[in-house]
Amino acid sequence: MGRVSSPVPDDGTPEVGVGPYAGTPLAGDHWDPDLLAHGDRRNVEDQYRYWRHDAIVAHLDKRRHPFHIAIENWGHDFNIGSVVRSANAFNAAAFHIVGKRRWNRRGAMVTDRYQHEFHHPDAAALANWAAAQPGETRGDPERGGQAHGIPLIGIDNVPGSQPIETTDLPRACVFVFGQEGPGLSPEMLAVCRVVLHIEQFGSTRSINAGAAAAVAMHAWVRRHVYDQRP
Repeated sequence: MGRVSSPVPDDGTPEVGVGPYAGTPLAGDHWDPDLLAHGDRRNVEDQYRYWRHDAIVAHLDKRRHPFHIAIENWGHDFNIGSVVRSANAFNAAAFHIVGKRRWNRRGAMVTDRYQHEFHHPDAAALANWAAAQPGETRGDPERGGQAHGIPLIGIDNVPGSQPIETTDLPRACVFVFGQEGPGLSPEMLAVCRVVLHIEQFGSTRSINAGAAAAVAMHAWVRRHVYDQRP
C-alpha cells in the first residue's frame, strides 16, 4: 500500500502502527484523510489501517458473531475492560453492562469504541431484553412455532455448574460474567438458563474473570466457527 515504515524509538522497540501513506492515490470513502496524511498508530488489524472509525465498525457489523457478553458492574472492576477487549477480539455481537452504567474502561484499550454497548440496571432487565430477542425457535415450526429469545449462559464455578468443555454451546446466547471475587450475583444466577465453569487442575479456586471470559468466548468460536459437526 505504499506505507512509510514505522520508526524505531530510542529504546529499540518498534512503534505501533504505520506512518503517513506514500503510495498511489486511494479510492473509496472508507479511508481517513487525516490518518493517511499523518499515520495510523491505532491498535487495529492491518486490514483496517487508515480506515475511518465508522467504516471499521460498519465492516465488523457485517460479520459479528451471534453471541453477546454481559458483565455485572457493582464496583468498577478493572477486569471489565479486559472482558470487553476480548469481546472485540472475538467480534461479539455486543457487550452489556449490568448495574452501574459507568465502568472502568482503561483495560478495554479503546476497543469498546468498535463495539455496541447496552446498559441494564439489573439482572431482571437483562433477562427481559434477552427474552425479547429473535433467537431460538419455541414450539413446532410447522405449527406456528416462533423464533424468540436467546438464553443467558452464566460463567462461574458455583455448586451445580456444568463444565463448559462438555457443554454444547448454543449459537445465539449471552455469556454472563460476574466481578472478580464475588462472581455472579444470586439474582443473576436465578435468570441464567445454565451456569458453566471452566475445569481447573491446579491449586487455585478460581480463574481471573478476564481470562475466564476469553476462554468461554474461544470455546464458542471453536464450536461454531471451526467445528464441522451438524
